[in-house]
Formats: sequence, structure tokens, C-alpha cells
Amino acid sequence: MHMINVNAFIEQEQAMNTGKENYRTDVLEFRDDEATDYAILSHRWIGKEVDYKEIIKLARMNKSDQKAVRDRDGYKKVLSSCERAKRDGYSWLWVDTCCIDKRSSAELSEAINSMYRWYANAKICYAYLHDVSGISFPTADDDEKYPNSNGWPEWFSRGWTLQEMIAPSNVQFFNKGWHPISDKRTLASTLSKITQVPRHVLRDGLSSNRPCVAQIMSWGARRKTTRVEDKAYSLLGLLDVNMPMLYGEGKKAFRRLQLEVIRMSNDQSIFAWRRSKNERSGSILADDPSFFEDCNGMELLDRNEFIQELKQHVQEVDLPSIDEDQFGVFPITNRGIQIWMPLRPLHGSNSVFEAWLPCRVPLYPPVIITLALWNSNYYRYHTLEGASAMSRTLQFRQIYLRYQDIHCDIAFKIDDSAMARSGFSSHPSPKSLTSISTALFCVKAYSGRADYRIAVGVGQCFGHHWIHVAGKKHTSGQSQQDFWQSEYRNMLARGPELARSMAGVYSRRGGDGLVCVKYFCLPGSTWTIRTSYVVWKGSLNRGVKVEVFRHPYSGPDKWIGIKVEGLGSNDPDCDMRGLMIPYEEGYMTVLRVDGADKMFSEAPNGIKLGDYGYFANKGVFHPQGNISEITLKQYKTSEVCGEIIHSNHVKTRYPNVEHKAVGLSVAINDDVKSWLDRHSAELTNKYLVTMVIQCLPLPSTPIPGPTIPLCIFRKPFVWYQHKGFGSAWRGETKDKFG
Repeated sequence: MHMINVNAFIEQEQAMNTGKENYRTDVLEFRDDEATDYAILSHRWIGKEVDYKEIIKLARMNKSDQKAVRDRDGYKKVLSSCERAKRDGYSWLWVDTCCIDKRSSAELSEAINSMYRWYANAKICYAYLHDVSGISFPTADDDEKYPNSNGWPEWFSRGWTLQEMIAPSNVQFFNKGWHPISDKRTLASTLSKITQVPRHVLRDGLSSNRPCVAQIMSWGARRKTTRVEDKAYSLLGLLDVNMPMLYGEGKKAFRRLQLEVIRMSNDQSIFAWRRSKNERSGSILADDPSFFEDCNGMELLDRNEFIQELKQHVQEVDLPSIDEDQFGVFPITNRGIQIWMPLRPLHGSNSVFEAWLPCRVPLYPPVIITLALWNSNYYRYHTLEGASAMSRTLQFRQIYLRYQDIHCDIAFKIDDSAMARSGFSSHPSPKSLTSISTALFCVKAYSGRADYRIAVGVGQCFGHHWIHVAGKKHTSGQSQQDFWQSEYRNMLARGPELARSMAGVYSRRGGDGLVCVKYFCLPGSTWTIRTSYVVWKGSLNRGVKVEVFRHPYSGPDKWIGIKVEGLGSNDPDCDMRGLMIPYEEGYMTVLRVDGADKMFSEAPNGIKLGDYGYFANKGVFHPQGNISEITLKQYKTSEVCGEIIHSNHVKTRYPNVEHKAVGLSVAINDDVKSWLDRHSAELTNKYLVTMVIQCLPLPSTPIPGPTIPLCIFRKPFVWYQHKGFGSAWRGETKDKFG
């Protein structure tokens, strides 16, 4: 390691002060930390510090550049450290700002991996508190004086200074004017209060009675670093691991740190983290040291202690046998962390489990975390407050804990305005249902209409989203808040199953161009809740619409995938009123319109753009009326090959057929969308003519005549209703999607 030659540095400074030309310039020398008595500086980087390159070139700089460096507070801090070291009888000093050549990635990596040892081997550490002006150490927190560092000097809020406080046996604190104000041993009780580091660690270091991993992580939970990677790198020495530096990797650094700890230790407290805010599901590893904030005081349990603790909470006859090797070995594989854990399923779920860890906070039972089974692997899951286990029986299983994350930041845009129009009022819940990130899970409750209560929940599990509706008639003794909390727990416990049911629709029907629809009947009533879910192409938004109907439903209790058009508009408002369900029955002709292939049907005599009606037997369209507020859009078809698609979807191509025609289409603007929505009740499951065209006949077509009138039939999604609502809702519609 490079060290400052204290005498040479001071002599150089004196020479520059007197204008002397010939003086020693090699103030940095390479020394062995094991064989050198040296002092070391711990400080908060402020403003422009002096670096390695400037220190070695300072004597050869011109006078103006030299003066600019020497006028910096960073240089004066190094000079004061040298003067203090000389006074204390030390000839060598190490300062992180100027003793590491950061131009060399190898030297920087070596320094970061060795830094804990360097501080531990120093004979004395000078902790410079730049924001303390008094002659004594602060005895109480002062938020007014130190508003950005939890009421204490800023040195106590930085990530790197944690190990710089713990590693040296002799730490001397200095104020802004370099006057000594106390030392680590004298301040042990106060320092423990400030940092949560136990007094025995401050007194004896980490070697004698090393705390568990979770407790060490908790000491850095509230500390800040300039680079996000340094939140991990500053903990290397405290956790006694080494790893290469990869600045630019961001939060991945902390994941790598945890994996290195697991490779070197069998300490399961590394899984005991918990984050109360914005809790998410996914990797078994924490995103950040802040996740361990509640782990202060955590202690490990050996195998016998763990079994004794389990006996107090689980019937002894239900306890599995735990082998010593199973208890203490968990290798990292490409599938995940292979580990044996005692599990038991939560009530109402076959995918969410309690997992017991051999660690605890004193006077409390062992830590329990929540895991979810997904595709044969286990992931960390939301904490389920108040949820009960399905049985008292523990199952000691070998499982794979995934350390890769698979959640995505998607926002739900939810339209529940129809609930209020139908007389169901919403109640406040801890999280808004209007627009949320899928990193969250939330439930919104409604009440009204013969005292029925409804809960709508949305969330995500492992990159898959889910939506669920539950409801029942109000029973005496259960408040609205009790109902909400009960459904919140139930839905969260069933999250993986709910996500699988929605993912299954997309895998069966293909994910592109689908709207997923599900119906829920309020028990003992004729009320039905319909939930529609849309993935908008090219957007991070997911559209959800919740509607209520005063009609019974007898269809399937599962998600139904409906093929629609209109999802490629990147509509920022997720407006489902413009979505159209294609009609693809009988003979179809494919023409290219505005650069996209469109499927046309033979147009009945007298058909007009904007007509709406139903299909009777044998696919005959019966118009019932026409939209009066349509805006027409003119288009031309391109020269393309014609194609007839029969009802059995067997295709026959006819090459070299030109279609040159001018047609009209309905422009799906806000006026038309409003008209469709307003008339959705009386036009349920009707079809709308959205395009008309006249073109030359195709060879061998069964349709005679010099020209062929073609049109496109579409069912507006807002007019769709499943056949489970009965004939009164379906009219005479032949609905292939029902």
C-alpha cells in the first residue's frame, strides 16, 4: 500500500512556504501494512479532495497550480493529519483520497478489498468530524444542527466510515479545528446508540464474538454512499469476503455481495431481511442494506436450539428430523440456492409457505419468512400479517431459492367508474387502486346495493400480473375494514395461483391482441361483476375495467381470452371503448389497407357504413340501425394478392390479382367511442360495419358480378357480453367467443 512519508510531506510543505527550490519530492512510498507502524485518516469527503496524481506531482507544478492545490480544504486536511501523526510519533500515514491511484482499476480493487485490514492494522485512526466546531463530542442528537444525518455529525451517516470506526482498535475523534474531542473506547455507549453497533464490537472488534450476517448488514442500513455500488463494497471487510469491483453494475453489487457471503458461510440470517414499505416478491436476496434495518440484535441458533424453539410452536410429533449436514449446507447452483428448510403452507393457498430460519431477535421466536412456489422454484414473497398456517405440520424440504429477480415495473390504469354509477361506493384503502406500480399489491373495497361488499385486488407475481374480485353479503360483527383486511390477506396468499390462471389464458390463446375477461357473481344475488384486462402494445400500462350488471351469470368461473383489434394505438389513457372484436366467419377476402392486411366479408345488399345488427342462422347479417354520429375516413387499398379464407380456415391463394378501389371506414374517435359506450346496454353483442369497399371479383369466386361489395364487421368490445348471461342479453347473436 502507498503511504505518506509524514516527515517528507511536512518538509515539502515548509519548503514551498519559504520558496525553497530544492527539496524532497517523493512523499509517497510503498509499505507493508503488516510491518509498518502507521496512522490512518477517516473522514467525510467534502468538496474537491487532493488525489494521488496531484500529490506526486505537487512539487513539480508551477506556482499557480501548486497554490490552487494547497489552498483546498482537502489538502489542508492531509497536512493536518501529517502534523498530528508526527506529534504522536508516527512516520507514516495513509489517506484514502491520495494514497490510491484510482486510474488503475487493479489498485482500486485491491485497496477496497484490503481496506478493512488496513484500518485494523493501523496503530491509530484519526476520525475527522468536519461539521463539529465545539470542544467536546455531541452528547445528544440535534436535528437542527445535523438535519441530513439523523441528528449526528455527518461522519456517522456515511457507508465507508462504518468499517473505519469498527476495524481500528484506537480511534481518536477530532473537531473541525483538529482539536481532540474523545476516543472510541470512552464513547462506546454513545457510539453504540448512534450506530446500533454493540459495545463489545466497538471495544473488541469482530474477531472475538462475531455477530450474524443480518445484524452486520443492519449497521449499514441507514448509511449513504455517493456510488450505489459502494453500499456493497463498504461492507466487504465487515463480512470478511472479497470480490472484484465492477463500478457501473448498480444494485447488482449488493446481490453479488450476498452470494459471496453465502459461498463463505452457512449463516441463514442473510435471508431474514424484511422491507415494510413497497414490499415486493422475487429474489430471495435483498436489494439494499436498508432491507436489514430491523435485524439489529439478530442472533443465530444452532441445530439443537432451533429444534427446541420449533417444539414450542409446533407439535413435537409433527417435527421432521433435521440432519446436521442438511441444516448447515446450502450451495449456490445455476437454478438457485439449494437448501433444506422447514415449511408449512398458509391457509387458503397451495403455493405460499411459511419458512422458518435458525435465527431470531432475543426473546422472540425464530424468524419466519414467506416463500412462494413458482415453476418448481421458491421465491421471496410478500409478508402476510395475520395469515395463519394451513396446518401445524412442518415439512422439511430441499428446495431451490431463486436469487434472480423477475418482477417488472408496470402500471395498472383502472377504470371503476361503473361501480359508482351502479350504486357501489368505494372505501379508502391504504393504497390507491387508480394507478399503481405492479411492484405493489393493493385491494379496494366497495359497498352498497342490499348491503353487499366487494373487493377488487390487483398485483403481480414474478413478472405475471393478476386481478381478482371477491364479495359477499354483509354480516353483523364484521366492519368494512375487517372485510378489506380479510380479503387483502386471502388474495395475497393466493397471488401465485391467480397469476398462473391469467398467464394460462395468454399461453393458450397467444398474448398479442387479447382482452381477458372474467365474471364474478355476488353470492345469493343477481349482481355480476365483470373485470376486463388489456395489455397495451408498446406501453407500460395495463388497462383494467370493472363493471357491474344486474343480471345473473352462469358461465365459466375463469378468465376468457378474447381476440381484439386496436391495441396498437399506444393509447396513454388505456381507453377500451375503441377496441373491436373481429368477425371471421364464412368466406373472407384479405386486402391490404393502409399497409395492413384486413379481412373482408361479402357485404349484404344495401349495407351502409355504420350499420349495426346481428347475425342470424347461416351467417346472414340483419341490420337494425345506423350510427348517426360517425366520422368517415377515406382510404385506398394497395395492389396485393387476393385470398379467400373459408370458414374452416383452409386458405387458397390467387396470385396476381389487383384490387384498386376506394373505400370508407369509421374513424374511431372520441365521439364514436362515446356513442358506442352509451348504447352498449341495448346493443349487447351486436356487430358494427366499420369499413366498406367495392372491388373487382377474384378468380373462381362464387360471387358473380362485375364488382364485389365488401365490408368489415366488428363487435365493439363495449358491446360484448358472454353467453352465460342468457338469451335476454345475447339477442339473436351468434357469438363464437362465448
